[in-house]
Amino acid sequence: MAGLVLGYLMGVVLSQLFHRGLDHVDEVMARATGAEFVVAVGGVVVGLLIATLISVALLRIPIVGPYLTIPIYLLAGYFTAYLAAKKHIEILRLLGVRGAFEVVPGLTPAKLLDSSAVIDGRILDIVDTGFVEGELLVPRFVIEELQRLADSSDAEKRVRGRRGLDFVKRLQNSSGMVRVDDTDYPDIEAVDAKLVRLGHDLGAMIVSTDHTLKKVAEIQGVRLLNVNDLANSVKPAVLPGEIIEVKILREGREHDQGVGYLDDGTMIVVEAGSSLVGSRVKAEVTSVLQSPSGKMIFSRVRPAPPAG
Repeated sequence: MAGLVLGYLMGVVLSQLFHRGLDHVDEVMARATGAEFVVAVGGVVVGLLIATLISVALLRIPIVGPYLTIPIYLLAGYFTAYLAAKKHIEILRLLGVRGAFEVVPGLTPAKLLDSSAVIDGRILDIVDTGFVEGELLVPRFVIEELQRLADSSDAEKRVRGRRGLDFVKRLQNSSGMVRVDDTDYPDIEAVDAKLVRLGHDLGAMIVSTDHTLKKVAEIQGVRLLNVNDLANSVKPAVLPGEIIEVKILREGREHDQGVGYLDDGTMIVVEAGSSLVGSRVKAEVTSVLQSPSGKMIFSRVRPAPPAG
């Protein structure tokens, strides 16, 4: 009787573990790219071959030998598949067939988000409206860059870093298309250079607000979608006559100008603001200049209402 109860309990536990394992496999398969899947299958085959060679020696062990072969097959297949999927780009490059998995006509390439596009925040609205097709990838090294900004001693950088991390989380919650990519290039230090390299290796597009990065990417054959280019053809977020609150951080280039920034990094030039550096003021927008390199807002200090 005790054995029956114990067997039942073990069956329940193993069933739950089995279902969890299937759910995990389903989640991994949904996120995996075609290249990762093909290389992982190859990894399983290699793992099984290795396990076969090991099993030949294990079968010579009396009594327990045959029973050891089963976990050897399972572990070898799992670990080789895992390593192959993680290093699929390097493996394909070594085999000389990476080009076969790049952009195929008729298929939508993935989009790589850089830190400027994430901090800008407009990409979230674009995704929510359904204008972006294909998978969105946020490289792990971009998240690490945002973390460094969030931990910075500079207050403005901290705000930008935390804003970026918050938008990454919101993107993950709002869309099943967003995935964190763990690919890294230890031999490259600059984040922008890593991003261009990853875009080239995956046949993906980069989404950014960095005008200089666009030029560098195009030189290396990687297409970059500039959010500011999209903004040039739609209604601006801030309209002339609108009242905004801004902290004036420094004096401007022209006489009696002050300069501040919105949370997304947009520069605001405030007329008659040079004497108000360090203060938060209400300013009336007079004009908005939108260019491929970014947006600039011109405004003037709104006079305080008369007392009484």
